[in-house]
Amino acid sequence: MGKNRDLLLELGTEEIPARFMQWVLGEIQGIAEKSFSASRLIYSSLQTNGTPRRIVLHVRGLAESQQDLTEEFRGPAWRQAFDGTGAPTKAAVGFARSKGVDVEDLLLREIDGVEYAYAQVRQVGRPTAAILPELLGDITSRLVFPKNMYWEDPTVRFARPVRWILCLWGDEVVPLTYGTLKAGRMTRGHRFMGAKRIEIAHTDEYMDKLYDNYVVVDVAKRREMMLSRIAALEKEMGCRIERDPELVEENLFLVEYPVPFFGTFDKEFLDIPSEVLVTSMKVHQRYFPVRDDSGKLKNHFVGVSNNRATNMDVVREGNERVLRARLADAAFFWREDQKKALASKVEELKEIVYQERIGTVYEKVLRARDLALWLADHLGIREERPLIERAGWLAKSDLVTDMVYEFPELQGVMGREYARRNGEPERVAKALYELYLPRFAGDSLPTDVIGALVGLADRADTILACSKAGLDPTGSQDPYGLRRAARCINEILWGLSLDVDVVALMTEAGRQVKAEPKVLDKVFDFLRNRLQIQMKEKGYGHDVVTLALSASWNRPFQAMRFLQALVEIQDEEWFRQLITAAVRVRNILAKAEGFPEGIDEGLFADAAEKELSETLLELSPEARAALQEWRWKDLTAVLAHLEPVIARFFDKVLVNDADPAIRANRFALLARCQELFRLVGDLGMLK
Repeated sequence: MGKNRDLLLELGTEEIPARFMQWVLGEIQGIAEKSFSASRLIYSSLQTNGTPRRIVLHVRGLAESQQDLTEEFRGPAWRQAFDGTGAPTKAAVGFARSKGVDVEDLLLREIDGVEYAYAQVRQVGRPTAAILPELLGDITSRLVFPKNMYWEDPTVRFARPVRWILCLWGDEVVPLTYGTLKAGRMTRGHRFMGAKRIEIAHTDEYMDKLYDNYVVVDVAKRREMMLSRIAALEKEMGCRIERDPELVEENLFLVEYPVPFFGTFDKEFLDIPSEVLVTSMKVHQRYFPVRDDSGKLKNHFVGVSNNRATNMDVVREGNERVLRARLADAAFFWREDQKKALASKVEELKEIVYQERIGTVYEKVLRARDLALWLADHLGIREERPLIERAGWLAKSDLVTDMVYEFPELQGVMGREYARRNGEPERVAKALYELYLPRFAGDSLPTDVIGALVGLADRADTILACSKAGLDPTGSQDPYGLRRAARCINEILWGLSLDVDVVALMTEAGRQVKAEPKVLDKVFDFLRNRLQIQMKEKGYGHDVVTLALSASWNRPFQAMRFLQALVEIQDEEWFRQLITAAVRVRNILAKAEGFPEGIDEGLFADAAEKELSETLLELSPEARAALQEWRWKDLTAVLAHLEPVIARFFDKVLVNDADPAIRANRFALLARCQELFRLVGDLGMLK
């Protein structure tokens, strides 16, 4: 066998959108790993890299041939394959022929006490060179982007047109075909600074030759180059450059050779809310905002150019001109929007249809406002009602401002800023922003109950109204974000310690939209399922989550408190023993025939029976009170008190006594014990 060689596949394309690049590199890596493994091709490492103009698969140390494959196949029973003299029967001969082996090579294997004839088939590995064209063609054809296009051959689709293919194994070209393209050893440099045609004689020189032509193929090295140059600018400017991770990744896949630069805009734009400026820079221009040491926004920005121009001042001035136009538009919107108070814009929401089967945004605002007021009463915070009512009324008013129309990402932010300038109470203004929190997993939660309640009400209305309209999530499709809404409800209830009964909340939301009982049942199932999933995502086990939900799923805050109380004791020995006892009680009663409801103390034959009876009489009211008042620590204390008593009972007492009356009385005692267990839930599921 010859020396292992490196394999290199480069798909050269028109500029692929940055949002696709991380996805496709992970996709091709996963497909390639599975394909090479299925083909029994051994390699040292497999790595993917890419730039906007190329997707690269690099397989190092690829073996010259497949691994040999040895398989064993079971045939007829040995006594059927060979007669008493050891001569092969027709069954053995036919089996051996079907597997391409000599009958003399059949092996004897014993399986579960039965002897069988086995055929061992060895398949010699094919040369790697013979496998690669089909294998790589299959990998390439399986790359299906979220959005695809075709150019010459309508059967070949990709994110952007593929213009060249380089495919080498060591110094040999792999004869790969993709559409009308045939692979070769030619690649291309940077679109503006590199050579149009670069010949690669061997895979070893690929990275260096492209670097010489201003293409940094290695994603990690390109990121390091970009960030180090941004750090140098930061030091030069004496400021702090805001490196948003998503923006870093986006810029990384917008360039082949990163050249960071800084620019400036007029200080007068700093009078606009900083969120507007940051959105203009990051979302529309992919610039990094610049702040001083105190975190205040400065009139600078940092961009990343894909071209190291002779005079970078030209690049900077061009970008400053584009940003200036953007900020001028924003300043105009800021001035125009303030000519009318937010409150006057609420009526305009009647013209915006939220969903044709649900109604207008105005109608949704009214429902959410009333639901938020119901929540205030439900939680006993009636003194906040005026602020909640005002925040609920203004909640979506910034949707009809020019600024939010141009920058949808600023919904909530602009509501807060305009409300402040309209003289609205600060808590109302803050609520217009916080009602959207959390916007994504890990985001900040509302800091004030006003925004929290309006946000809870809005999400509850969304879930109920969409469910009534038949817009429930299906598979990976959730266009109205109902799963996210349910997640946010739970996170807010947990984070702000709000003890809301979501069944009552959804029932009230259902009353507002006249939802039928079957719709409510569907919503309850949905919310319980989402709560269970969310708790598991936090690292809690399935069984303990199920037990916690069985006690109080309709109150997510209490369900989480009970779950945490259970987790604290689930590994303690007394609790493990109590679970064993609970399972034992359940199993005994499942087999027990009829027994009286009451307990006759006169039939007690052992002190352990009396002790258990008296303990149950004492603890059952305590357990019920603790459960009704959500005192989970007290409930677990009751269980801790019960465990040694029931342990002594089973140690001292034979439940299945020969005397029918004594036996039935003991069954009744255990039934009372089970009643207490059922207050907590099915403890047996934790065994």
